[in-house]
This record gives sequence, structure tokens and C-alpha cells, in this order.
Amino acid sequence: MSEQVADVLRDEIVNGDLDMGEALSESKIASRLGVSRTPVREAFARLELEGLVHTEPQRGTYVFKLDRDALFDICDVRVSLETTAFRKAMERDPKGLAKSLARVVNDMTKARSAGDDRLYLQLDTDFHQKLFDHAGNSFLDDAYQTISAKMAALRNRLGRHPDHMDKSYREHVEMAEAIAEGKIDPVIDIMISHIGRKEGSYWNLDSTKS
Repeated sequence: MSEQVADVLRDEIVNGDLDMGEALSESKIASRLGVSRTPVREAFARLELEGLVHTEPQRGTYVFKLDRDALFDICDVRVSLETTAFRKAMERDPKGLAKSLARVVNDMTKARSAGDDRLYLQLDTDFHQKLFDHAGNSFLDDAYQTISAKMAALRNRLGRHPDHMDKSYREHVEMAEAIAEGKIDPVIDIMISHIGRKEGSYWNLDSTKS
């Protein structure tokens, strides 16, 4: 039961239904989901290991929120992991990677045409995960999983801004096309710019709420 509760709360955090820094009440969540407080407490512990919530003694449990330094640090880690995974994938399975990303970009195009922002953002997450799927290194993927849910949560909050979505889409198309042509350095450049631009956008978005 605690796993199902964790799945619900994880989706709500990632999709933005729960705000960053929002206080989480065991009793209210238990009542809303029709369970006792025990599986909710266990779900909190699971999500804390994933970095999606944090518990403050004598105060309660809260959805994660990154300060400026932590935000920049997590984006630095993302650059290191994704560029490494990309290089590994290009060594191990360049054609498979190109085909996978072409399919994701095609689905992104359809999602944008349908105005389905939530699906588009899920596909955005899938695009970056494909780098690790084709890299074939489980330790590299495990390292990425420690930040992937947080990145998805940040990504979904930026998804409310059309200008950002337009730029994001163009960058994914450019990366997929360059990968199909077997290019490496141009993709690395786009990737670093892509993540770096998001880094500033995340902070600017969060600052407007302060």
C-alpha cells in the first residue's frame, strides 16, 4: 500500500499538483487516499530517499525546494551525466539511439499539435532517459535516477511558459537530427546550452514566486 501512495504523491509532485515547499499532512493525505497514516508515513520515507520530500523534526514533511546553489549543482550533475551517457550511447548503439530519439521527437510534434503539454513534458523526460537506456551502463543510469524525478518536476513547472516550450522543442529536434547524422560535438554543445538555459529559467521562475 505504501508503494501505491508513494506513486500517487510522486506523480503529484512531478506534475506540479503539489507546490515546491508545500507542507504535507499525513492525516489529510490518508483521508484523501482512503488509507491509514502508516502507509503515508512509509511513502514519505520512500520519497525522502528520492529527494522529492524532506522532513524537518518537530515541524513536518515538505515537498522539496531547491535554493540557488542546489539548483546550479543539480544542473551541473545533469550535464556531466547526460553528456557521458550520450557519448557511451554513440559508442555502443548510435543507430538505435537515433531511431529512439526520432520516435520521441515525432511524438513530441504530435503532442504539441494536439496542445497536450503534459504529454509533451513526459516525452521530454523520456528523450533524456533514452540516452541512458542506450548507454548500457546500469551504474550511470542509477546515478541519473537520483535526480531524474526532481528534474521532471522542474521541467513540468517550466512547461507552463510557451516561449520556453518553443525553445525546448527546437533544441530536441536539433539534437535528434544531429544524432541521426552521427555528430557528437554539436550535440554536446546543444545539450550544455539546453541545460544551462533551463538552469537560469528554473531560478527566474522560482524567484517570481518569492
